[in-house]
Amino acid sequence: MKVNPKEALEKLAAQKSPFITLFEHGTLQLEVYKPEKVDLQQPHTRDEVYVVISGTGEFLNGGERMNFSPGDFLFVPAGVEHRFENFSEDFSTWVLFYGPEGGERL
Repeated sequence: MKVNPKEALEKLAAQKSPFITLFEHGTLQLEVYKPEKVDLQQPHTRDEVYVVISGTGEFLNGGERMNFSPGDFLFVPAGVEHRFENFSEDFSTWVLFYGPEGGERL
């Protein structure tokens, strides 16, 4: 299985949504996400990873704010408030949900 950013973003452009699911296997779900101007996400019920495809901006993760750029890996535990802010127009990211509802326990 192979998914590349260009093809993923082309599929997304054909939708009327800021995200599209591209692959699922077991608990793993892969999406591509490209919000326009404002990120309206709410906390999710599973652990989540972002890998930034393009663009720059700020990421709010719980109470922590950090800058991001292409290639950055961002982890969000289940239930934590998070969102992208002040992002460039070309911002897009891979989104990977995995594990059980409520997140993995250590």
